[in-house]
Amino acid sequence: MGGSAFSRRHFLSQVGVVGAAAVTSGLLPRQAWGQGKVLNLYSGRHYGTDQKIYDSFTAKTGIRVNLVEASSDALLERIIAEGANSPADVLLTVDAGRLWRAEQAGLLEPVKSAALEQGVPEYLRHPDGLWFGLTKRARVLMYHKDRVNPADLSTYEDLTDAKWRGKILTRSSTNVYSQSLVGSMIAVHGEADTEAWCRGLVANFARPPQGGDTDQIRAVAAGAGDVAISNTYYLARLLKSQKPEDREVGRQIGVFFPNQQDRGTHVNISGGGVLKRSPNKEAAIQFMEHLISPESQEIFAKSNNEYPVLKDVSTDFVVLSWGTFKEDTVNAAVFGANNALALQITDRAGWK
Repeated sequence: MGGSAFSRRHFLSQVGVVGAAAVTSGLLPRQAWGQGKVLNLYSGRHYGTDQKIYDSFTAKTGIRVNLVEASSDALLERIIAEGANSPADVLLTVDAGRLWRAEQAGLLEPVKSAALEQGVPEYLRHPDGLWFGLTKRARVLMYHKDRVNPADLSTYEDLTDAKWRGKILTRSSTNVYSQSLVGSMIAVHGEADTEAWCRGLVANFARPPQGGDTDQIRAVAAGAGDVAISNTYYLARLLKSQKPEDREVGRQIGVFFPNQQDRGTHVNISGGGVLKRSPNKEAAIQFMEHLISPESQEIFAKSNNEYPVLKDVSTDFVVLSWGTFKEDTVNAAVFGANNALALQITDRAGWK
């Protein structure tokens, strides 16, 4: 189930974090959760602006949202440890790989909802309704405007070309975003060709992978490399920062959507599902439907610079400035399930 993320050592290291979250969220005994006026939300999304969505759900339904926040892996461990006594109603995570781990652990309940099935495109939800994508995260190429001609960029596959030797920046293969990108490559090209691609990419690294997406963007601006693989919202944050030095970094960076002439740009998700042992399943489904309402989708898009899954919802002005793009429609369930194999492949290829 995704390797060491489910180790007892990892769980014990997170107990303090999760325990503190439980105290601050005002959790009630399980029997109290069944009374229908409270929804217990376990969320791996750490964005204060999401509270606006929870508050609007309470205003609309009268159901109070008790929020437990921790890393997605810690929350999965917690639900497993709680077993039959878990009060969790809904799990929100970032990345399809973590949703796959929840699925493999048998934690999620299949949901039938016309609103969810009509609102969330098929490739952004589980085929059996175990989970649904709530926001989209495009993993793009970010380049230095003065050192790279965007006409020289084309596809993820082209990043192995010798012209990019010593110029590519990306985060570690142990990161779930990297694993899902490689998982999507496996779905398209198969294991052998994907491993060859990984080896070629490693050969073009500007430095050993280190840090998160923002660190890759900063490194491009600083001249450590010319092209970074990153989710778009990290650049939007820099451009909208209150710090002049952040905005200056952002102004040096261009956004390129790869594979527009074939399958499209890799799109990952932030998503969620109803827990199998939820004591409030009706409220849980109602909450999931609320998350894809136009109101909620606009808050997701404009507050955290993500792409909405619902059609005809306005996007943040910075994100909108980069234009529209063709999306890869490999189902998130497929590349999420490929995460473990992706990590094996990247290890063999020397992508640490």
